[in-house]
Amino acid sequence: MKFLHISDLHIGKRVNEFSMIEDQRYILKQILEIADKRQVDGVLIAGDIYDKSVPSAEAVQVFDWFLTELAKRKRTVFAVSGNHDSAERIAFGAQIMKGREVYVSPVYNGEIERVRMTDSYGEIWVYLLPFIKPAAVRHVLEGEEGAVLPENYHDAVWTVVERMGVDEKERNILVAHQFVTGAGRCDSEEIAVGGMDQVGAEVFDRFDYVALGHIHSPQWIRRKEVRYCGTPLKYSFSEAEQQKSVTVVTCREKGEVEIEVVGLRPLRDMRKVRGSYQEVMAREFYQGKNQEDYVQITLTDEEDVLDGMQRLRAVYPNLMQLLYDNSRTRQSQMVEVGEDIEEKSELELFQEFYRMQNNREMSLEQIAFVERVIEGVRE
Repeated sequence: MKFLHISDLHIGKRVNEFSMIEDQRYILKQILEIADKRQVDGVLIAGDIYDKSVPSAEAVQVFDWFLTELAKRKRTVFAVSGNHDSAERIAFGAQIMKGREVYVSPVYNGEIERVRMTDSYGEIWVYLLPFIKPAAVRHVLEGEEGAVLPENYHDAVWTVVERMGVDEKERNILVAHQFVTGAGRCDSEEIAVGGMDQVGAEVFDRFDYVALGHIHSPQWIRRKEVRYCGTPLKYSFSEAEQQKSVTVVTCREKGEVEIEVVGLRPLRDMRKVRGSYQEVMAREFYQGKNQEDYVQITLTDEEDVLDGMQRLRAVYPNLMQLLYDNSRTRQSQMVEVGEDIEEKSELELFQEFYRMQNNREMSLEQIAFVERVIEGVRE
């Protein structure tokens, strides 16, 4: 049995006010091509399908198109809701979609959806675990006599898994969206204060493969079969050096799982550019590179470039961030009032202020300008 593991599509997401919908549609087409080429039996979508709990109409249309294309290809779909999704909205129409072999996790009510599949090795069970919060589990258990109510995410997920009744002699796959302890984060992820949302990887020991979502960097935790596939696109510049991918999982006999990472090619890459204004605007600097890429430019000029963002976008139309790295930005000093303030002139005080803010002395031209301003104020 062969599965394609994807997660954190974040359809409808905006990055630095740039809509990613065109890029998402492009990468989803590429994922369909991979599913066709690898002849996968099923697609595991591990949460954060949308970027918002109330997605835009355009985002819903893109996901509807994606599901329809998978159904046309006879690829069984297994999808769970993530922390960015509304579990109720994701589960809408779930009973009808089962007729097209599209299985979606329902809102957690004490039961977990599981789907039976068969191949030449026998049965394989796919469990759909939506994003679990302790409050949701406590709500289910409150009416049960002697039930221990979980206080944290780890205990909540542990309780849910214990109640699944998983037969460890069978082959079992779990699709889940949680933060497993030890996973490395990116800037584009939602972070809980103090790591309160962490779940120990040992919770998933009874599963042959755990298709995880929530973390945007591809990685495995504790064992290679407990895996985050990562996002199909870069959503922050902390991910600029990553190679985005999807994971193809082949399950043979019990205990034999093969994992293949298949790289993705975005419509526009997200990368960092560094240099002086003259350097980054020189034709030889950007020639041969995709000028449509989403870029973060760090200028090393000592003086800020007037209308820098607008000027740079003449060459880099999808410039997302403009930063400076110079003596002023590297040296952060607190401006303090000295005891001899009354003994200094206005010009001396301004020169001292400028030096503290910019870590260098004023030029003669700047001094002359400030002198004229001071004289004008006095008059």
